[in-house]
Amino acid sequence: MGIKDWHEDDRPREKLLKFGAAHLSDAEILAIFLRTGTQSQSAIELARHLIDKFGSLAELLAAPQETVLACHGIGPAKYAQILASLEMGTRYLDSQLKTGHALGRSQMVKDYISTQLRGEHREVFAVLCLDNALNLINFEILFTGGISSCSVCIKHVLRHALSHASSQLIVAHNHPHTNATPSTADNLLTYELKKACDLIDLSLVDHIIVGRNDTLSYAESCLPPFG
Repeated sequence: MGIKDWHEDDRPREKLLKFGAAHLSDAEILAIFLRTGTQSQSAIELARHLIDKFGSLAELLAAPQETVLACHGIGPAKYAQILASLEMGTRYLDSQLKTGHALGRSQMVKDYISTQLRGEHREVFAVLCLDNALNLINFEILFTGGISSCSVCIKHVLRHALSHASSQLIVAHNHPHTNATPSTADNLLTYELKKACDLIDLSLVDHIIVGRNDTLSYAESCLPPFG
C-alpha cells in the first residue's frame, strides 16, 4: 500500500499540516524531504531503513556523501534534498541567533551548535561572539584536534572575542565518538576560561558539548562554574 492510500491522518504531509511537526517521527520528517520511495519501499519505509542503517537521523545527516549515495534508493536528487533541508534549518537558527531571539531558548542554541559541529569527525572547539543584547556577532571554529582531544589556547579565545568587540561568549566543542558527558579536562578548561573572562569583564554565558547523539549545556545543567 502506497502512502497515498493511507488514512489522511497517517500521511506525513497531512499529519504535519494538521498536528504540527512535533507530532512526526524522524522517519516521517525525512520521508517528506525524500518525497518518493522505491519500487519495493514507500518513502516512510526508505526513511526508516536509512535511519536504522546509520543509527539515527543525526548520524545520517553527518555521514559522508559517498556513504549515503551508496544506499539503495538514494540518488543525487534525494541526497541534495536532504542536504538542503539541513542547510535550511541551519540558516533559520543562524538568523534567530543574530537577532537575539534565540538566546533565551537554550534548546535552540544547542540545536544551532549541534548543526554546526555534528558533522565534524575530529574534536573541534568553537566560539560564538555575542554583543550586550545577546545578538550573535560571529561563529567560528578556532581549534581542531584529533578524534578524542583538542588543545585550546585561552589567550587566543580572548583575543578572538575582543577582535569582534564582543561582550559575551558561548563556547562549544564536540565529542565525535562518545556522548556529551564532560571530562575532567573539559571541566578544568571551562573553569579557567570563566576565570580569564571575568578578569577582562567578558561574560562566559555557556559551554556546550555536542556528543555523538546528545548535547549538554553547562549553564542549563548548573555545572561549575555556572552552578
